[in-house]
Amino acid sequence: MPYQWKVAPEDLFVERYRQMVNSGLPTEDVDMVRSAVTEMWPDRPGGWVYEWSRLAAGYAERGRHRLAALAYGWAKFPALADDAKHMALQRQLEQYTLAAPGFEVAFERRLVTAFCGEGVKTLPVHLLTPRGWSGDTPVLLASGGVDTWKMDFHQLFEAVALRTGMGVLAFDIPGTGECVGPMDSEDGADIVRALAAEARALGNGRVLHLGISMGGHFSACSGLAGDVDAAIVIGGPVEAAFAPGRTFAHGMDGIVGNALGFGHEPSPAELAKSWPSFGLRPLLDLDANVPMLVINGADDVHVPQHDTLVFAGRSDTEVHLLPDTGHCAVSKMPHVLQLMFDWIDRHQLPTVRS
Repeated sequence: MPYQWKVAPEDLFVERYRQMVNSGLPTEDVDMVRSAVTEMWPDRPGGWVYEWSRLAAGYAERGRHRLAALAYGWAKFPALADDAKHMALQRQLEQYTLAAPGFEVAFERRLVTAFCGEGVKTLPVHLLTPRGWSGDTPVLLASGGVDTWKMDFHQLFEAVALRTGMGVLAFDIPGTGECVGPMDSEDGADIVRALAAEARALGNGRVLHLGISMGGHFSACSGLAGDVDAAIVIGGPVEAAFAPGRTFAHGMDGIVGNALGFGHEPSPAELAKSWPSFGLRPLLDLDANVPMLVINGADDVHVPQHDTLVFAGRSDTEVHLLPDTGHCAVSKMPHVLQLMFDWIDRHQLPTVRS
């Protein structure tokens, strides 16, 4: 069962405010919610989920479904720790689906079966393609991390599809969103391999993998293992982030604990027992990766610089540690996107649209 933990809502606004307004929500509406929220978990006036859901419902009543989906996305943030958060996720999906006819790309919701260890997972994914797409380009697998999921990143994934001409197959990593937990490195790798097979059949046979934040752990894994044809890692933890004694900022310990499947707030020792299987040192030692692009901010409080710089000097690998920005270089996202598009162009991965 998921659990709630002590986290100050204002701390989340401080950390995520730029992300909230850059996602497309009007600044004045974000400020209104920020001024109204006084507590994190109770579903009542002043509560995080209540105030964000009230904003979303107002958008929905006026037929502004894309904004409603964004607001419900923040209502369920940062983890599905109770029924109100699960309801917000369901309402986000409803509003996202209603908004789909107005997207600049074509939208299709699909189910993909992945064999994970001895079990099977059926994973809802979203295929975003440029209008008139004929499947003659690579397909990009794309995911966010432990608290920002496939619908939350729609604007970015839509921009990638339009700029590159590729289809984008968006999914949630294990333990998050619509991918039932717990988060597990091996299950994540199995899911990526299943999605890569699906993507090869949809496009021209070539598959790229974009992972953001914890999703970057899985794209680093797929790129190092050669499970895809190219990989982009933005703010991905790969080794030092999982070292013993690591602590978390801005409530991330509770977010991660929920994704890992704990039913109570874990102690640092309990969290530490979960990390050894996530370390990618065995793959890093192979020196057999596909072309990779690795980017992060130099001031990241969640992922040590080592986890970006460890890729420097590898064959077919380009590394950028950007100054004066934090986790995933989110405050410099236009620059990150340009680096990504330039890298795709240089590698002639898809047929890039003018």
